[in-house]
Amino acid sequence: MEQNGKHNHRVLKGAVAGAIGGLFASWIMSQSQPTLSKASKAAIKEAGGKLTKKQESKDGDDATSKTAAAIAEPVLGRPLTRKEKKSAGPVVHYVFGSLMGAVYGIASEVLPSSRKWFGLPYGAALFVAADEIAVPAFGLSRQPREVPKEMHVYGFMSHLVYAASLELVRRNVRRFL
Repeated sequence: MEQNGKHNHRVLKGAVAGAIGGLFASWIMSQSQPTLSKASKAAIKEAGGKLTKKQESKDGDDATSKTAAAIAEPVLGRPLTRKEKKSAGPVVHYVFGSLMGAVYGIASEVLPSSRKWFGLPYGAALFVAADEIAVPAFGLSRQPREVPKEMHVYGFMSHLVYAASLELVRRNVRRFL
């Protein structure tokens, strides 16, 4: 029984460290995105590809703002205003980043090999699962084939920054727990 209690305690510590790491990693990811956008365009050009004119969704809202609106409307009984969507979108980003960080933190305790390569495989998997599959499937973005190449490169690089930042913070927080 004691062994199971120690395991549960370790998993809880992993979840907490991962959630904290995910929160910081989401912020770092957001801060790095202007630079990553330029780098993705340069990578496409360097590879001989053509850049596509950026197309926003019909309403101009990103996936996090749309998610916030979808969650808030049944709760509030009304649609969010544009200003509320703009404020709520980042909240969704940080909550999702923290939750995915907690998942990673648990995985790092249960399956230590998940920490290999500084968490980069987790970032790549999260990019595919979230950006390329779930977000389009829920109608929160265009289908991947309708998105310019540089946006895929940008999204992928953003998630690698998230994962490396997540692992760095998780590792240091976990030492203190």
